Amino acid sequence: MKKDTLDLLVDQWAEQRPELDAETMALFGRLARLQNHLANRIWEHHKSLGLSRFDFDVLATLRRSGPPYRLTPTELYQASMLTSGAMTNRLDKLEQAGLIERHHSATDRRSIEVQLTEQGRQTIDDALPQHVAHEQQLASPLSPAQQQQLNQLLKIWLAKFE
Repeated sequence: MKKDTLDLLVDQWAEQRPELDAETMALFGRLARLQNHLANRIWEHHKSLGLSRFDFDVLATLRRSGPPYRLTPTELYQASMLTSGAMTNRLDKLEQAGLIERHHSATDRRSIEVQLTEQGRQTIDDALPQHVAHEQQLASPLSPAQQQQLNQLLKIWLAKFE
């Protein structure tokens, strides 16, 4: 396999500071660069579907929660890839677009619940197959076995932080 820029970084450090093992630096550099490339491609794909990355994440989180596709804002941001600060603004926009509704909780009138509308459910149901196919295409340089192996390794590593 051809050397990449991170291999060159390792080679340069080997010359300048041979006592350091720079392979881990290359690992982190590759992860960061790959994350940026993949995120940008996914976000561009969402945009082509008429959704922002945040719209997609909120709608997908509500959809995968199952009927009645309803969560509190806290449950929603904990189950999604968003921060709590970004949630209120995003929910306002989704509500204005007719993709979600806010309801007072039946058990606590002070609490609000967010629910997919029929239009919101249809929007995410239409987008999901295209999203999955796009992610499969992005992962296609790896064989299915390599994808599974990488997924398991990342799961082990991530478990140390979460």
